[in-house]
Amino acid sequence: MRTRRTSRRPARSWTLPPAYVGWFFLWTSGIHVGIVAADAGLYRHFADGALVPGLASAWSSAFMSHPAIGGLVVAAGEAALALLLLLGSTRWRRVGWAGTITFQAALLCFGWGFWLWSVPAIALLVRAAVADGRAADGPWSSQPMTLVDPTR
Repeated sequence: MRTRRTSRRPARSWTLPPAYVGWFFLWTSGIHVGIVAADAGLYRHFADGALVPGLASAWSSAFMSHPAIGGLVVAAGEAALALLLLLGSTRWRRVGWAGTITFQAALLCFGWGFWLWSVPAIALLVRAAVADGRAADGPWSSQPMTLVDPTR
């Protein structure tokens, strides 16, 4: 009788490493700097489809009164979140995860079109934050995060 050999590998769960999310947020902060440099008026219609009553008028009166400053504040916020994920200690990385998830959740207020991006992004970010928290060097461990995997 011949036994059948199987080479089953344990199933791996795929998640986004914190460094990937950090670099992505750093890149998107650069996009906001580019928008401000090119024409800050491009932000004018961002809140036109807002789902929250009064958000469109608040956007036009508050943000669009000084769109360059508003755009740079958004860029600085995204860069700060990126640096928390890239360079932060385990405690600060937890803040970075919470900030990136909150940022995506806030985008949901600006219209149904943002739901196409933000709902899957929130799902990926929550999954990545949980996996990072469970990792050996995650936010709940005593080890610092490494940007490069020494085993590769």
